[in-house]
Amino acid sequence: MTEHKGDCCTSPAAMCYWFAVSLVAWGVLSFLGIFWRPLHGSSAATIFFALAIGCVTNWLRNRTLHCAMTGPLFFIAALVFLLSDVTTIHVNRYLIWPFILTGVAIAFVLEWRYTRLSAS
Repeated sequence: MTEHKGDCCTSPAAMCYWFAVSLVAWGVLSFLGIFWRPLHGSSAATIFFALAIGCVTNWLRNRTLHCAMTGPLFFIAALVFLLSDVTTIHVNRYLIWPFILTGVAIAFVLEWRYTRLSAS
């Protein structure tokens, strides 16, 4: 009897790994934020850098498809937020969020579709 794989190839172990790595990355970046203010713990740049680091390491270890897409997306978002914080060029933060949410949704839908097609 074959084991039924869920619609998404992300396992609870992969999610825990991503969360742990992201949390450690956020802690390290927040510590650096003590010395360089743009990376303080509650800044969007710090959070998105931590999410990107978590996605890249999760993709390297577990090969989750959506992490291959959301990792670079989070990294670009982190750079936009960081540049907005440290330069005189300011980007309206409300214009960035629709792109991030759309990109994450597309990544999960593609992963869901890919795993459903490969399972059949």
